[in-house]
Amino acid sequence: MPAAPPIAPPFHIGDLLVDPPVLQAPMAGFTNYAFRQIVREFGGAGLLATEMVNAKGFVWLDEQEATHPDRLWGVAEEPCPLAVQIWDNDPEIMARVGKRLVEEYRVSVVDINFGCPVRQVTEKAHSGSYLLREPERMGRIIEHVVKACAPTPVTAKTRLGCTRDKIVTKEVAQIVEDAGAAALTLHGRTAADMFRGSADWDLISQVKPFLKKIPLIGNGDLDSAEKVVQAFQRYDVDGVMIARASLNKPWLFAQAQAALRGEPIPPDPTLEEERALMVHHFELVKERFGEQKGAVLMRKYACCYAQGRRGAREFRKHVATIETADEFYAVVRDYFPSEQPAAAG
Repeated sequence: MPAAPPIAPPFHIGDLLVDPPVLQAPMAGFTNYAFRQIVREFGGAGLLATEMVNAKGFVWLDEQEATHPDRLWGVAEEPCPLAVQIWDNDPEIMARVGKRLVEEYRVSVVDINFGCPVRQVTEKAHSGSYLLREPERMGRIIEHVVKACAPTPVTAKTRLGCTRDKIVTKEVAQIVEDAGAAALTLHGRTAADMFRGSADWDLISQVKPFLKKIPLIGNGDLDSAEKVVQAFQRYDVDGVMIARASLNKPWLFAQAQAALRGEPIPPDPTLEEERALMVHHFELVKERFGEQKGAVLMRKYACCYAQGRRGAREFRKHVATIETADEFYAVVRDYFPSEQPAAAG
């Protein structure tokens, strides 16, 4: 008998086929080359993304003939497809950086951040989700970047609005599409929500009828393959984006891919496999940043791997002080938690 059709078909961002329709979210401080390499080795992500890059900072480094941002580590030689997310509020600077990313780094997608709720980006730099207050400026930024990056597609990532009493999804969706963006990713919280509460997928889904041609990608609270399947079955979205849950389960994309194909969901790695994975992750980081800086950077990733396990607090206490490779290996060996789930509450 012929195979059953997938629960969610692939979709296009411009000419780029996203297959499977599951994207890895850009996350500042986490989705660097080492993390992306781990995700790529497991498979299942139709499009990977870098950390968000400050466009103004990129230009300053360029003018100083300094090394380009660490957040672009590995991008030029990395397998595609790959998206780089940029942020600022100046259309010309954003266009200039987008053009460099396309020409020099050969990225597959340039994504514009209109969703970051962090005060340093919003109130201090009037960027990220702050720009949801100024949708016309959002449109100008997108138009400039689209023109500079053509034919490479440009996408936008936003939130529901700045606050719950001012949801601007429909207005913003139309501006994003009219300005020439090739896709819209919508996180189901407002900027004021930060990451509290639950993502509102009903509000995400309500945007779809207001988009004439471009795909809608939903984002928020997808922490299992089953929830990915439910998102496609219950809501009107073309794709989904997995964010924080992938930091302690980078194999989640592969599990989601199997579930969407109607195949058995691969099990989580065993305790020994996860220990080996952390060591492999550290080796990738150490190769780029050296032993001491690599050890410091690896502290937060190691804490993510332990999340949700009984004994995670003790592990975090010890891993938070590592400064050498030997210390890291010893803490992983001696204190990485058991596979038992953490007690409720």
